[in-house]
Amino acid sequence: MASPDPLPKNLTVVDHPLVQHKLTLMRDRDTSTSKFRQLLHEISLLLAYEAMRDLPVAEVEVNTPLERARFPALTGKKLCVVSILRAGTGLLDGMLELVPSARVGHIGLYREPHSLNVVEYYLKLPDDVAERSAILVDPMLATGNSAVAAIGRLRELGVAAIKFVCLVAAPEGVAKLHQVFPDVPIVAAALDRCLDERGYILPGFGDAGDRLFGTK
Repeated sequence: MASPDPLPKNLTVVDHPLVQHKLTLMRDRDTSTSKFRQLLHEISLLLAYEAMRDLPVAEVEVNTPLERARFPALTGKKLCVVSILRAGTGLLDGMLELVPSARVGHIGLYREPHSLNVVEYYLKLPDDVAERSAILVDPMLATGNSAVAAIGRLRELGVAAIKFVCLVAAPEGVAKLHQVFPDVPIVAAALDRCLDERGYILPGFGDAGDRLFGTK
């Protein structure tokens, strides 16, 4: 029996049973908008643990009830969680539950349906974004065009450390992002089969924004 193809070097798939179970429920076309939204929030918490696994720590002194001792605490650059509008907002709350001190940025992008080119319509980021590490969030990594455009904008503004977090990625999107920004890690819950002729991920779970906001 042939062994499965290895994952791309820039991609980490979070295969925890809870993540996979919740993602399966999200894929079901009969899952309600409210349930989809709840599941997305829950998965974002679990993905955040993996995305923040390598945050730098340093020992600090703490007075426990019994003695004074040294323990690890976060150090280094502060975080900025950047949402690609509109569906990326569904991942924000879970991330911020873990790191409430993180700043938040938004990049508004849409994919022109015929050419699949990306158009930017909104940009709002912290003034000190260049001094922060960025976690860029969007439920889908399909063609990779939106992710590449968003990362390009962050790099233009001086952001050096960037991670991209999504629920479902397509091989085409992973390859595109790696080609343009090979130093940007991707954290995903699943690597799906391919894109269809419209640029949708198969098997995927449909349009994340429509399912999140109940707009279709």
